[in-house]
Amino acid sequence: MSSLRMTSDLRRQLILGAAKRCFARHGYTGTTTKSVAAAAAISEALLFKHFPSKAALYAEILSDECEADPALMDLLEREPSTATLVELIRGMVQHFLHIADGPDQQEAQRLRLMATSHLDDGEFARLLYAKIETLIGAVFVASLEHAVAAWDARPFSGDPLNLFWFAHHTVMTAALTRLPATPCLAYGKADDLERQLCEFLLRGIGLNDAAIASHLGRDQAAGAGKTAIAESA
Repeated sequence: MSSLRMTSDLRRQLILGAAKRCFARHGYTGTTTKSVAAAAAISEALLFKHFPSKAALYAEILSDECEADPALMDLLEREPSTATLVELIRGMVQHFLHIADGPDQQEAQRLRLMATSHLDDGEFARLLYAKIETLIGAVFVASLEHAVAAWDARPFSGDPLNLFWFAHHTVMTAALTRLPATPCLAYGKADDLERQLCEFLLRGIGLNDAAIASHLGRDQAAGAGKTAIAESA
């Protein structure tokens, strides 16, 4: 049984390796499951036993890339805390706001694909959201609970994971406005936008100004101001 499982795992990795080469060369639209199967030297039917669609293949590749990111994995391995919660939000904001600045535009194409998926059958978006939830959801919820227990955030009602999705969708939409050569909306300086978005999202999640000033830093939490610092003393 272990030999069969290993064979299946190796086959899966072979398919993913072939898919990465195909997507890198032809992009998402130009890649087909038939071309991936040919690159992996297997039948398309065998490919479908491991991945039911092209969208599933692509979502798996993106998930693997996230798990290979040392900075992200270091963050996800930290103890749940208010500081971890703030860093999760700051990292998400930085990631999305710099998508349009990427030299190879690969991330920009992925964001366009994500937006298109919402207007189409939604398959790719659902798969990617599921991957993100598996990777980050538990750390976010545990850190939010810790922040509430530490009086850094107000108690929440309903599903706490919804607060993560509200933050994610807000910053993703902000990133979409910056994709065209001429941005759809002039938010102003990138550094100011990053600070404002972080503050907006952290307050929406429930953090108080003192916690934001303490963990986000004075350089970004401008104006949680002297009052917030005094309250934490």
